Amino acid sequence: MSTAPRPSPAPATPVRPATPSIWRAPELSARWWPVFLRNLLVWRKLAIPSLVGNIAEPLMWLVAFGYGMGALVGQVNVGGTQVPYILFLASGSICMSAMNAASFEALYSAFSRMHVQKTWDGIMNAPVSLDNVVLAEMLWAAFKAVFTVTAILGVMLALKISHSPKLLVAWPVLLFVGVMFSSIALIFNALAKGYDFFTYYFTLVLTPMMFLSGVFFPREQLPAVVRHVSDWLPLANAVELVRPLFMDQWPAHPLRHGLVLVVTTAVAFWTALALTRKRFQA
Repeated sequence: MSTAPRPSPAPATPVRPATPSIWRAPELSARWWPVFLRNLLVWRKLAIPSLVGNIAEPLMWLVAFGYGMGALVGQVNVGGTQVPYILFLASGSICMSAMNAASFEALYSAFSRMHVQKTWDGIMNAPVSLDNVVLAEMLWAAFKAVFTVTAILGVMLALKISHSPKLLVAWPVLLFVGVMFSSIALIFNALAKGYDFFTYYFTLVLTPMMFLSGVFFPREQLPAVVRHVSDWLPLANAVELVRPLFMDQWPAHPLRHGLVLVVTTAVAFWTALALTRKRFQA
C-alpha cells in the first residue's frame, strides 16, 4: 500500500522586531554633556560677533521705544502701580530677547547641524543616542538665551532702569524661558525641509505672540476675548513673572504662571523628541 508524500511545511515568515514608538519616554543620560561642550567649543571662536548680534536688536528696541515713545507715554499703569514706560518695556523686552535667542539657535543653528552639516549623524556614530543629542541642543539654545539676556540685563543696570534685588530671581526665570522656547522651536526644526520653513514660525507664531503678551503695551488694552487667549500664551506668562521683579515686587500668581511654563516645556520637548525620532527613522 503506497502513501502519498506529505507536503513539506511552509517556511516560517520571519518576525520583524517591533519598531519602538516615537512617543516612548525620553531615554536620557549624562552623555548629552559632550554634545553641549562640542557646541560651546565651536561657538567660543565666534562669541563676540554672536553677542553683538544677539543684543543689538533688543537694545535698539529699548532705546528707540523706551526713550523715544516713553517721552510721549510717560507712566504706565501696571496692576494699580504707575511705572515709567521704559521700565515697562525693559521687563517685557528681556523676555522677548530670551524667546528670540533660544528660537534662533534651536532653528537655524540646530537645523544646520542636523540636516545640512550632518553633525548629528557623526555624533551618533559614537555611543550617544538621539535623545541625548536633542536634549543637548535644547540646553545649548537655552544657554545662548541666558547668555544674551545676562548681557542685556547688565546694560539695563548700567542705564539704571531697575536696581531691584529681586532681579536675581528673574535670571533663573529667564533661563527657564530659554528652555521653554528652545523646546518649542525644536518641534519646527524636526518638521522643516529647509530654512524657508522657519519664516512661517517667526511670522505666524512668534510675532503675534510678541504683540499679544504685554511686551509693548498692557494686555488690559486688548479686547476681552483676545486677552483671555493671551492669558495662556507662554511669553505672556513669562512676562507676568518677570515684570513684577523689575518693579521690586513679587508676581501675583507665580504658581499659575510657573505651571503654564512647566507644562508647555514638558509637552513641547516630548513632542520635539518624538518628531525628531520619526525624522531619523524615515
